[in-house]
Amino acid sequence: MKTLFTTTALAAMLAVSAAALPAFAWDGPRLNVPKERWMSPAELKDKLSAQGYKVYEIESDDGAYEVEMADKDGTRIETYVHPETGKLLPGYDD
Repeated sequence: MKTLFTTTALAAMLAVSAAALPAFAWDGPRLNVPKERWMSPAELKDKLSAQGYKVYEIESDDGAYEVEMADKDGTRIETYVHPETGKLLPGYDD
């Protein structure tokens, strides 16, 4: 009986979690920007720094830049950034 309850409770939690995912999931198309149109990592760092971020690391991953940075309050952020525009893409690869 205890196993049945645990299994049922776990299934219910997973169903609730799955229902919440679309609110945070990337709803745009997968990026397919040709490499020659990507801004350089130095340009991206300058752009993000001008917006008040402190950039620690920039990597290319899954058609976008993956950036580790901190906001003006020091909160660390790891997010994807559009390689051509520099726009933040929260939830891009979730």
